[in-house]
Amino acid sequence: MSLRTLLLVVAIGAIFASSAKLPQIAASHFVTDGAAKGFMARSAYIPFMGIMTLGLPLLIGVLLGLGRYLPSSFINLPNRNYWLAPERIEATRQYIGSQARMFAALLAVFMCFVHWQVVQANLLQPPKLPERPFIFGLVLFMLATVAWTGAFIAHFRRPNA
Repeated sequence: MSLRTLLLVVAIGAIFASSAKLPQIAASHFVTDGAAKGFMARSAYIPFMGIMTLGLPLLIGVLLGLGRYLPSSFINLPNRNYWLAPERIEATRQYIGSQARMFAALLAVFMCFVHWQVVQANLLQPPKLPERPFIFGLVLFMLATVAWTGAFIAHFRRPNA
């Protein structure tokens, strides 16, 4: 089992285990000041968050990973003629697949963080999302996404030969 697969299994386990702390009707949507605006039955929230934590990263990972199987004419990369040349195309496809799985794992971790924040919000009466930790986590996710994107693009700069 790969580390990324293990991460997804642990993420789903964490969602189900920590959901026991939620009330039967849980606050699930919050406005900018952290106040609860929408509610869901716990029995609906748990599968929803499971799908968001597993399904969304898998969907994005699969969509990004399709670059590994698409015809070269469908792949848009910086310096595409260089990277899709016959002697480099397999390594390029492997890199795209690997990076797709990396981003999917990053997204799964973020979704676990969002869930944990929802659980923490529901421990308060009335439910209130802790703004600072949520914003901090969101900013970290955005920075990680920018770093991932930058590394992906930088990888495909044509080397000086």
